[in-house]
Amino acid sequence: MTAGLPELDPVIHAQARLRVTVALAALPSGDRITFPRLQELLDMTAGNLSTHLRKLEDAGYVEITKAHQRRTPVTYVELTTKGRRAFEDYSAALKEMLT
Repeated sequence: MTAGLPELDPVIHAQARLRVTVALAALPSGDRITFPRLQELLDMTAGNLSTHLRKLEDAGYVEITKAHQRRTPVTYVELTTKGRRAFEDYSAALKEMLT
């Protein structure tokens, strides 16, 4: 806490990662989305999205699963329980700062 204000999670606080986290948090717990669909929703390049997902994955906030649908590779992204909790804490801290 700085000067009476709560700390904001720096992993989530970066604009692109906040957008990713918000999009994933909108899914019901345990649901996942394909990488191309997330990329489309956020209007991000594949490289930019990959970079931010890697940081979120390193923090344990997202889980990336690579699978195949028939013979086509597919990458799924989902918010982990830890990531959902971190987003809830981030949201609560932001609300506290704004009130």
